[in-house]
Amino acid sequence: MIKMAELPLAVVIRMIKSAGAERVSEDAGEALRVVLEAKAEEVAKKAISLANHAKRKTLKKEDIAEAIKEL
Repeated sequence: MIKMAELPLAVVIRMIKSAGAERVSEDAGEALRVVLEAKAEEVAKKAISLANHAKRKTLKKEDIAEAIKEL
């Protein structure tokens, strides 16, 4: 099954440009998008695990922050 991208390419390219790049190829934007989406999924899964451990169904900002610290 092919997974569709969640982050729009234009947004990722804009992020790269805001970091200082003058020009950004589509391939570079796509490469960063893949990395960002993978990392976001990893953080989300850890945060969900933390919320479940606390017997909550609602994911909170603190779960995300703790997941980032632990990864």
